[in-house]
Amino acid sequence: MPEWGYSFEAYDPTTMVRASGRELRISPKAAREVCAAIKGMMLEEAKEFLRNVIAKRVAVPYRRYKKKLPHRRGLGGAGRYPVKAASKILKVLENAEANAEYKGFDIEKLRIIHASAYPGARIRRYMPRAFGRATRWFETLTHVEVVLEEVK
Repeated sequence: MPEWGYSFEAYDPTTMVRASGRELRISPKAAREVCAAIKGMMLEEAKEFLRNVIAKRVAVPYRRYKKKLPHRRGLGGAGRYPVKAASKILKVLENAEANAEYKGFDIEKLRIIHASAYPGARIRRYMPRAFGRATRWFETLTHVEVVLEEVK
């Protein structure tokens, strides 16, 4: 079994709690944009935001991966509704909330201070084609990390 670390360096166990989702079958690009959108939000606000994204009521602003992407109402820029990524990141947030509850933190005072997503392993597949050729058909898995801090 691999031993996973965290990219967040300044972790203080007395005031912070963390959770991670490893090798999730979601797009790394969509996960990165969702994490950028929820970073800095309070926990309940972020959970409500992700539920609205899943219901396609609120779009996630895309800042990096936005070539040929249409504008969305209320954003003033490019955006999408990454439902699959939002649902997986919501589960990671709920895991972090459960960890905070176990540690005895006040759930109402938790703020997301770190949320990141980066590519993980690849599922390598090949699709047979005509005349003995093959086409690569790879799927990149995603790691997601969330760190919450109790605000005074």
